Amino acid sequence: MESMPNWEEFISPTLRVMSDGQTRSRREIYPAVADEVGLSEAQKAASFDSGQEVYANRIGWGLSLLARTGALARPNRGEYAITDAGLKLLSSSRSELKKRDVAEAALRPESGLTPYTPSVRQTKDPVTPEIDNQASTPLELINAGIRLIEDEVAAELIDRLAARDPWFFEEAVVKLLVGMGYSGELGRGWATQRSNDGGIDGVIDQDFLGLNKVYIQAKRYGLNSSPVSRPDIQSFVGALSGKADSGVFITTGRFSRDAVDYVANVPTRVILVDGEQLARLMIRFHIGVHQTRALSIVEIDEDFFA
Repeated sequence: MESMPNWEEFISPTLRVMSDGQTRSRREIYPAVADEVGLSEAQKAASFDSGQEVYANRIGWGLSLLARTGALARPNRGEYAITDAGLKLLSSSRSELKKRDVAEAALRPESGLTPYTPSVRQTKDPVTPEIDNQASTPLELINAGIRLIEDEVAAELIDRLAARDPWFFEEAVVKLLVGMGYSGELGRGWATQRSNDGGIDGVIDQDFLGLNKVYIQAKRYGLNSSPVSRPDIQSFVGALSGKADSGVFITTGRFSRDAVDYVANVPTRVILVDGEQLARLMIRFHIGVHQTRALSIVEIDEDFFA
């Protein structure tokens, strides 16, 4: 079988397919891009042990990158459409686009694209370093690959949460804390904003009678919004007054330095969870994600050969 294009080599063909302005599902995009590239039947048939086609997996990585940077929009669940920024990106490129090209274009305001910066920590280079296939051991390559997958999923999780309504986000963070075990064996949790409960967005009972509670503030900030500020945290602390001496403040965005400093010095214990940490916790506790495959790594059993 001839060499399969790597995932970056599907980026430009995907934009060309979508440049007609139609809205397509992933199932419609995969074969259209395969035809655009000119994949052979053997290449289309190649699959992983899990059964997923290799070419579909690689196109999927490109779709994720293009959606995260705003070159593609998601008008409906599982559907994609090209944006004006995506058309501009395609027309302005004189060669086949790579991940670095898209990421660097997204840093230019005139591109209309959206750089992804969900964390307090800002990176100078938004492009993930290449894995050194020659110098790395097989286990290092596996671990690096898992990190790449989790980075991509984490970014898309925050992108999806930021695009949903505030009530969905509040319910999601309650499910996360319950999934982390904060509700106790017989406890329960619920979102409260629909009942306008004085600045508290979620409550978790940690015991059957509800004697111990966790109070939650959830702020669904856009990717380019200002950070959560000190006054936001002060309001949450005020809402906790008379209810509890601690709480959790969760956001899809990030916290300002003033907000972090305030929390470090206020008597009320407030735990801050920014977008990056939120995504990592959701992955760890399987909230909003599911496991598609488990790896089993073997080594020689020395006792067998003793």
